[in-house]
This record gives sequence, structure tokens and C-alpha cells, in this order.
Amino acid sequence: QVQLVESGGGLVQAGDSLRLSCKASRPTYVMGWFRQAPGTEREFVAAITYNGASSSYADSVRGRSTLSTDGTEYTMALEMNNLTPQDPAVYYCAAARTLTSAPMASGSHYEWWGQGTQVTVSS
Repeated sequence: QVQLVESGGGLVQAGDSLRLSCKASRPTYVMGWFRQAPGTEREFVAAITYNGASSSYADSVRGRSTLSTDGTEYTMALEMNNLTPQDPAVYYCAAARTLTSAPMASGSHYEWWGQGTQVTVSS
């Protein structure tokens, strides 16, 4: 079992930036972020392999978000810029031991999930 601990959520103003971090208790190969706003389905945000060789971004955040790793198999961070009223949600970190045939944007790709961190955007 891998424990995932998210940090960095909170209240920000529209147009501000936010950095979300996720740390795994054991090595992982790919880590990603998903988010879920009230009354909506969980949606993919972004994902990256531990070595940064492969990454994927949702259209809603591409161009204003950057994933990074520290080169180990434990930690990943997402920096989002220019937050909008469409960004508030609970953000969940997810991880898997390997890449599978499922797309990185699919929740079925991941074996472990964090508890989530709330992101709120004020206008």
C-alpha cells in the first residue's frame, strides 16, 4: 500500500498561482492530479512519470500549468497559474507503480489515491 500526502491547497484569488505537492510513502512510476468540484464528476488535470520523460495535461490547464518531479519516485508537484473560477475543487493525487495500457488521463490507470486538498478561488 502506498500512502499519498497532498499539500498546497487553500484559498487564492483569481489570477494568482498555486503549487500543489504530493509525496508518496513508497516508490511510484507515474503520479497525477485529478479534481472534483461539487456536483461534478472527477476529472483529470495532469500526470507525469517520476523521471519527467512523459507527461500529460488536460486542455483546461495546459499552457498555464507545469508538473515537476524531484527525480525520485516519491514526489511530484503541480504549479498552476492564472487560476480562474473554474478551478475550485478538491484536488486528488494519484499514483501507480507502472505505466499501463490505460491513458494517463484515465483514473483506471492509478492504484493509489490521496485524501484530497481543497482549492478555493475568490474573485
